[in-house]
Amino acid sequence: MSGDNNVLVSSDSFIEREVKNSYKTPGIKPQHEVTWREVKTYLKTRFTTLFPTKEELKDNYRKYPVNPFPALGCMNAQQTQFFIVGFLAWTWDALDFFAVSLNMAGIAKDLDKPIKDITHAITLVLLLRVIGAVIFGYLGDRFGRKLPYCISMALIIVIQIATGFVKTFPAFLGCRALFGIVMGSIYGVASATSLENAPEEAKSILSGIFQEGYAMGYLLGVVFKRAIVDNSPHGWRAFFWFSAGPPALFIVWRLLLPESHAFVKRKALEAADGTKTDETLNSSKPTDRFWSNAKSAIIQHWITLVYLVILMAMFNFSSHGSQDLFPTMLTKQYDYSEDASTVTNSAANIGALVGGILVAHVSSFIGRRCAIFLCCLGGGALLYPWGFISSPRGLNPAVFFLQFFVQGAWGVVPIHLTELSPVEFRAFVTGVAYQMGNMISSASSTIEATIGERFPIEGKEDAFDYGKVMCIFMGCVFAGLLITTVLGPENKGGQVVVDDHVLRSRGSLENHDDNPYGFGRRGSLDSSHSAFKPTVEYVARVDASHYQASV
Repeated sequence: MSGDNNVLVSSDSFIEREVKNSYKTPGIKPQHEVTWREVKTYLKTRFTTLFPTKEELKDNYRKYPVNPFPALGCMNAQQTQFFIVGFLAWTWDALDFFAVSLNMAGIAKDLDKPIKDITHAITLVLLLRVIGAVIFGYLGDRFGRKLPYCISMALIIVIQIATGFVKTFPAFLGCRALFGIVMGSIYGVASATSLENAPEEAKSILSGIFQEGYAMGYLLGVVFKRAIVDNSPHGWRAFFWFSAGPPALFIVWRLLLPESHAFVKRKALEAADGTKTDETLNSSKPTDRFWSNAKSAIIQHWITLVYLVILMAMFNFSSHGSQDLFPTMLTKQYDYSEDASTVTNSAANIGALVGGILVAHVSSFIGRRCAIFLCCLGGGALLYPWGFISSPRGLNPAVFFLQFFVQGAWGVVPIHLTELSPVEFRAFVTGVAYQMGNMISSASSTIEATIGERFPIEGKEDAFDYGKVMCIFMGCVFAGLLITTVLGPENKGGQVVVDDHVLRSRGSLENHDDNPYGFGRRGSLDSSHSAFKPTVEYVARVDASHYQASV
């Protein structure tokens, strides 16, 4: 056992121990057979492991820099480009999604439909995203990150242009349905592209920055809506046409970059290992072998998968419940002007950006679950001023800090999902879990709009007390997310890194410099480290204390 807490084990023993030790906290194992004793033990540890001990805080203080930004200097140019290109895809994906909620009043007027009917388009997108997540998650884990990324962006271009030309409500719903499928394809591939090649010491802060692409997309949508929609004779249609442009640039940039090095190394190791652990797979086709491995992963990790779907449902309820009808509340209930609405929405998203980045980094020290738990408490405390104060002077600070906590918790999600997902199905599991959660929460805006009609505001036509409805809704959501987080597992730092030395020793990588990503150089594990030996097949970067019983 090395002094820097890297545990070195052979591939066979590592796989066995990874199954037994998938969670840092004792209890439920990721297998299809779970005893009641294990369940009881697991539940007993949910509260005792929620907050870090003094020893854990000291250890994390030594491991991670207090100032997160110097850690970004560990990234080389290609790692940085991988992160940016994934971040841009997720940011623009969010902007395209919010195109409807930001322009809801204009779309409703143009298509001669009430706002409640327009919210069905949001629900439809959320329902169908899981289809894209399944299809492109498979493609991403089977064929690489590059091709699915480019296909998704190309489809976004076509659909956004088409949406700007619709004349009827059914046609509008059809375009948004197709958009929902394509939108679901992006998160898993984009997050894998951004994070899996990054150095370990920068992953927490990068997780927060990546997730806040969602808030950045909303913020850009607010700005472009004010700049384009309010100054174009085509109104909301011009917004959709404009949004089709930047993805073309993203495609070109991604084509200029090679395939994800982490994906290439994993595939090389699979090819070197063959399928010696299962002779029945030796003669099978790669696709059959992939699905056979996927079936085994589901059997072994079904508890994790179910939990991740529930967790992501709670998270998506929190974001959609606090954002989708908020612009409508400002203009319809509080009679904000376009300029005042832009300022308030901008304050909300600046708070989201700051919270997501800061809380994600803090989670390196206090843990993922603890960070989410504290955000739920903070967000719940701000519900009253957020939902019942109408003046900008009081509402702007309230919405800033509410979104600070909502998106602060969200900032932990990418790295938390990655750490809990089976390594070989990372794009599939993260994408499907995220989009299944979206599907469950798909009716958020419709529920709020429908309930809001029970609270009409006297003296105003088609105006309802959305603030009261959203406040009640978000109170329930924060409570549900808090309980789900407390009862859930955590695997902070449980990343698997494949050693280049092993692949070269097997002939899977050439001995010349085919490592343009800088793995083994600045910002990554150095394969020339004295602890590495040719016989080592895996490097598990984990806290050694959690494996000492089995090593």
